[in-house]
This record gives sequence, C-alpha cells and structure tokens, in this order.
Amino acid sequence: MTQPIGVPGPDTGAAPPPPPGPPTGPALDAAPTITGWHRLHPLSPIVRVAPALGAVLLVLAENLNSRNQGHHQTTALIEAAILVLLLVRGYVSWLVTRWQIEDGVLRIESGLLRRTSRRFPPEQLQAVDTVRPLVARIFGLAEVRVRMAASSGRSGRLSYLQEPAAEAVRARLLALAHGVAEHTPPPPERVLLSIDTGRLIASILLSGLGIILEMVIVALVALAVVDPAALGAALSGGATALIGLGTTVFRRLNSDYQLTVAEAPDGLRLRSGLLQTTAETIPRGRVQGVRMIEPLLWRPLGWCRLVVDVAGKQRSGHENRSVGQTLRAVLPVGDRAQAAWLLDRILPGVPTDLHPPPRRARWKSPLRYHYLSWGGDGTYAVTTSGRVRRVTDWVPLAKVQSIRRVEGPVQRRLRLATMHLDTAGRSIHAILRDRDRAECARLVAELPAVCRAARLAATASR
Repeated sequence: MTQPIGVPGPDTGAAPPPPPGPPTGPALDAAPTITGWHRLHPLSPIVRVAPALGAVLLVLAENLNSRNQGHHQTTALIEAAILVLLLVRGYVSWLVTRWQIEDGVLRIESGLLRRTSRRFPPEQLQAVDTVRPLVARIFGLAEVRVRMAASSGRSGRLSYLQEPAAEAVRARLLALAHGVAEHTPPPPERVLLSIDTGRLIASILLSGLGIILEMVIVALVALAVVDPAALGAALSGGATALIGLGTTVFRRLNSDYQLTVAEAPDGLRLRSGLLQTTAETIPRGRVQGVRMIEPLLWRPLGWCRLVVDVAGKQRSGHENRSVGQTLRAVLPVGDRAQAAWLLDRILPGVPTDLHPPPRRARWKSPLRYHYLSWGGDGTYAVTTSGRVRRVTDWVPLAKVQSIRRVEGPVQRRLRLATMHLDTAGRSIHAILRDRDRAECARLVAELPAVCRAARLAATASR
C-alpha cells in the first residue's frame, strides 16, 4: 500500500525526523575531481550503442550458423560491416566529446566536423537526473542529464560516467543551482512515500492501455482454442502492434517501479526503475504545474495519479521515453488523501474553493459540464475538467508566461469564453473553460498584475 510517512495509517505513524549528524549522500571529497576538462568513460561508446549492437549480433549469429554459403555469407559480411561502423561511430563520438564545470557553469563540447560548445547556467537549471540503463549498470556507469528552462527545452547529457563521479557532478550542479558553495555535500532527505508494486501493477491493468492489452490476450487465447491455424496468421499480421502495446505498458511499469519520493532542502528527489533506474532531483520552485488524474475505472477504488510538469524538452531522439518526459509521476497510484498531502508538500496552500461555469455551458459541453470548475487566489490557479476521467490542474501564478482569451462560434452564441494561463511547461496549463464572457473580461484585466505580484513574491522568497 502507498502510505506517506508522516500521515497516520493503519500500520505506520508519523515519520521520524532525519537522524542528527553530517548530511548523507556521496562523499564528494572521495569522488574523482571534476575540475578542468574531462572525457566520458572509455566504455561509453559500447553502452550507448549496446541496443543496436545486440540486434546486429543476433542477426549476424543466425546468418553465420546457416548452411547456405551464398546469400547468407554476403548478408553476414554486410552486418559485420555495420557492427564495425557502429563501434567506430561510438568511439569517434567519445573522442570528440569533453566537459567541464567552469565558474559554476557546465560546458559540454562535441562534434567532429562542426564543433558545438554548449553552456548550461545553474540559474536556468530545471532538473538533474541520474539515469542507469541496464547495460550501464553492469559496468558501474551512470548518465547525468540536466534540463534547462528554455523554450527549446535544451538538455545536457554526460553519458556515461562512473557512478561516484556521476553522483558528485549531480550534487555539485544542484548546489550551484541553489547558490551555495560548489563542494557543499547534498543535504539529508526525508522519505515521503514509496509505491507498492502490487497496487502499481493493478493500476496499470485497470488503465486504458492495460485493458486493451488484456482484451487482445483474451482474444488470442480464444482463437488458439477455436482455430489454432488462424492464430499464427493473426500473430504474424498484428505482431508489430502487439509488441508496441506491450512495450508501452512495460515502460509505464519500468518508469514507476518502486518509486520513492523524498524531500530535501535542495528539492524533491525521485528514485525508480526496474531495468533502467533513474534518480531525479527537481529543485524547489521549478515545478510549472501539478495534475491529478482520476480514471474512470480507478474512481470506485478511490485511486488517483499525481504528476508534475517541469520546463524542458520532452524527449530527444535517443532518450528513453519513460525518462525523457516532462510529466513525471510523483504518485503513480494512491488515494485522494495521499495526493492532497503530497500536493501540499509541492505547492503549499493551494485554493480549495472552486466555482462552476454558467448553466448555459451545458449546451456546449454536456458531458464535461459536471467536472468544469476553477478557483484561484493571489498565488495559484486551479482548474478541473474531463469527460471520462476527471483531471485537476494546479498552476502557480508566478509561472504564468501568457494569458489568452479564446471564443469559439458556439461560445459566442452562448456568451462564453475560455481563458488560458500558459506556463513554461509543455503539458500542464490552467484552462478556464466555458466561463461567462464578463468574467473573462474581468480576469484579462486583473490577472496580469496578480501574476506579476506573485512572481515578485516568489523571487523575494528565493
């Protein structure tokens, strides 16, 4: 069961305070020095191309075992050449890449024909992740990934370093982002909650993709009993779709497996992963929005999902989809009390007084009308929406980048309008749907000053 430490439950009480003594974390003095220019670990090329190498080696071994001395030998030579090219490409990429932390700024230089030098100022840092794919874990390596607050969503990747060095780099970047000395050890953390694996698997099976996968498996079993010959044709025709569906479901499990959420002075710390483990730190004040999702099949059980949005690129071409997303689950599955308790740790003091839209909005949104509402104060805006599933979004007004008012043709006839409060995040924004036109006009006039005041207050508090 998912039980936050600090919230009374049937088996546990409040969490004890962190033990006294020196801060826990990697011993930075014992970690390799990170001054001056450095290269990545020499095994980095092998780890980066390992998935492609595995596929090529598998096909190559099959062709070499074949008795056909004609076509298969030619194919094997081509595949061997591809294997060599992959290794050479990885080695060249490693050879021309170097990095350093100079004057508190991370610099990464790469490129053979066209040299690229990227700088990552600590004041723009949104999150710092340590990612350990399966092959990297075998060699004791880890990747450090930084995400920046830019419209282009720049991200920096040091893949790969030895695990002690990766933890040291991550700790120093977070220290610089908070304006403290570069060699300051990471502060102690307090575990807030951990996710029970059984409940996580049950929630995945009750999700939309889980239901589809279950229906496909039942159909295949029934087909195998009724007509085994047709089963082979069905598998050959739909194998790609079935593998894709299963991969998507597994990514959800791999991303949220044994998720642990901890609180520390430097931000919110998340650790999770089955085959590929991830350690993330989201600095305080960098959360662009929080969303609570209540799917239809979860509501009878009282379950919900809580995710946060961090500004930055959603995913680059070679990133794992489960860790490259901006929406990160801090509560993959839990009850509303746990979600409310965790929300208060991320965005304290959110408003709870919500206002429904005018009754004439039923004509435009008959299915969604029951879930439409919004509320706000001088710090946050909260909106609710949804047809089949209920979605609640919380957005700090200090993060609002633009304010838009939109009126569609049906809304104009009903004297309605929709307000958009856009943030630097990619997925979570405050959308006030189907509000009275006069209310929207008042909000357009008042909200810019309220958002500026919230931004000034947030800057002063930092």
